[in-house]
Amino acid sequence: MADPSFDIVSKVDRQEVDNALNQTAKEAATRYDFKGTGASIEWSGESVVIKAGAEERCAALLDVFKEKLVKRQISLKTLEAGEPEQSGKEYRLTATVSEGISMENAKKVAKVIREEGPKGVQPQVQGDQLRVSAKKKDDLQAVIAMLKGHDFDFALQFTNYR
Repeated sequence: MADPSFDIVSKVDRQEVDNALNQTAKEAATRYDFKGTGASIEWSGESVVIKAGAEERCAALLDVFKEKLVKRQISLKTLEAGEPEQSGKEYRLTATVSEGISMENAKKVAKVIREEGPKGVQPQVQGDQLRVSAKKKDDLQAVIAMLKGHDFDFALQFTNYR
């Protein structure tokens, strides 16, 4: 029988992000402080574009979007937002929702597991995820608890625990 294992991934439920974006757009259309500012938020390919007549309104709409993401249990570590830039008469802000663990981030997590984790735990990088295996399930649970206590600058989820 194979050793017990689990996968460390960084995935985002696109439907939840879409719902948060739609709620933000609806709020921008109805809130008094966004009236007449031309504030809007929409998808542009894989990124989210926020437009408004003033720089502060862009930042305020981004805050509303972040609030909606948090309510839907989506980590803000997956959101990478730029600064508002002037484009003609309006300001634009582009934000992306990142998925997957980059190779360098996977190596950071693997290094933490090797240094601080129990003996006999083996992390392996597999594409945009990390598989961790060990002889005992207790060791895997200890690794999960240790990683939850660590503060990485990217979101982690634990899947396929068997």
